[in-house]
Amino acid sequence: MNHSPAQSTTRREFLKTTSRVAAVTALAGVSIPRVYAAENNLTRIALIGCGGRGTGAAFNALSVSSIPLQLVAMADVFPNRLNDSYNQLKGSPVGNKLDVPAERKFIGFDAYQKAMDCLKAGDIAIFTTPLAFRWVHFTYAIQKGLHVFMEKPLTADAPTSRRMLKLAAEASAKNLKVGVGLMSRHNRGMQELAQRIHEGELGDLILLRGYRMHGPGGSAYTTKWPGSPSELLWQIQRFHSFLWASGGCFNDFYIHHVDHCCWMKNAWPVKAQALGGRHYRSNSDGNPCVDQNFDVYSVEYTFADGGKFIMDGRCIDGAKQIYSSYAQGTKGNAVISSSGDCGLPSSTYRGLSPDRANLLWESKVPPGEQDPYLNEWQDLIDAIRKDQPYNEVERGVYVSAVSSMGRKAAHTGQEITLEQFLSSDQEYAPGVDKWTMDSPPPLVADASGRYPIPQPGIKRDTEF
Repeated sequence: MNHSPAQSTTRREFLKTTSRVAAVTALAGVSIPRVYAAENNLTRIALIGCGGRGTGAAFNALSVSSIPLQLVAMADVFPNRLNDSYNQLKGSPVGNKLDVPAERKFIGFDAYQKAMDCLKAGDIAIFTTPLAFRWVHFTYAIQKGLHVFMEKPLTADAPTSRRMLKLAAEASAKNLKVGVGLMSRHNRGMQELAQRIHEGELGDLILLRGYRMHGPGGSAYTTKWPGSPSELLWQIQRFHSFLWASGGCFNDFYIHHVDHCCWMKNAWPVKAQALGGRHYRSNSDGNPCVDQNFDVYSVEYTFADGGKFIMDGRCIDGAKQIYSSYAQGTKGNAVISSSGDCGLPSSTYRGLSPDRANLLWESKVPPGEQDPYLNEWQDLIDAIRKDQPYNEVERGVYVSAVSSMGRKAAHTGQEITLEQFLSSDQEYAPGVDKWTMDSPPPLVADASGRYPIPQPGIKRDTEF
């Protein structure tokens, strides 16, 4: 979804269990019917959301060879995007795994239902639309008995976070397997690093640092609505620019660092305080940007034991580019991601400095497992094939909420606890399950074409 000058990838660009799902754990001893794939051992796939991320996810899915897979339905609100995705996949090495005739290409806000209606219990639905639609699509997939892969982030506000946690429990109770596009957890080098840290190789972790600093990327910087398509469809096209659609660039760009740093700590932060600002708010032609993002963010997260995690983000051309993450413990330090969201190798060191002379360990991953985007699909398919418990939604919700907590702390200028964030009643896209092609957007521009923006210290209770 977000290619940047710092990194290009093939796709866009086991933390503590909470009491919220304790009831699901209690179901472990209860007999639950198995959910198998469709007859003749063929597992069918429907793609809901056919942009770059969706096309990449479908390609990764169809690249798995351990079971027969076939893409049979596609859905989007933009016909050209659906057709472009189909043509790219059809002309790719997995093109022989497509069976999507015109009658199984669906357009509109109800297209997700029509696409999933082409599947049978035990098939797979892929959700790669803007996050506001995630709970709507997940609800229908659970009703249909479908396994799911959904892209991150999952939520941008508290009401949808609580809703998704409830749906996660329902999916587990129905023995459905659900993957979330947080590929760091499927990076084999990071998996070994996490094990080493959790076993005490670095002592107690006291500080984690994440950096994603590069030029403007994705659709995070947007000028005024040109008048077509509709304002709602235009906002969906420019989803990185609007909190309701993506959680803004903080959630969509920085969530991988938030996720794998919290994984290394084996805990979620309990609070956050932050700063940030808007500096260069026009495009190269001098037209003013009207999106809701800051150009820079620096969030200080605090864990229950007092440990800290600093997440720094910057989208400014010409500034120093840093795109990596680090951990410091009482006995040593680690490079978590050497480049990008989860770049190999990961490594550990004595003392404070990651110098080669202090090297303790460096990850070595077999060639066939070096792509975490393929690994996450292989892991999901293996769980389906072997009928093993597999549900990444709870973790996906919490890392989305932690990201949103940090974003909100920067946007309001206040210290915010995770409990405070999750108890909020403000929903950014209410009624999304009832939208049609003629619906107004949840955020309407003023007479000058501008949208409400964060004003830290002035707007202290809400982000805009």
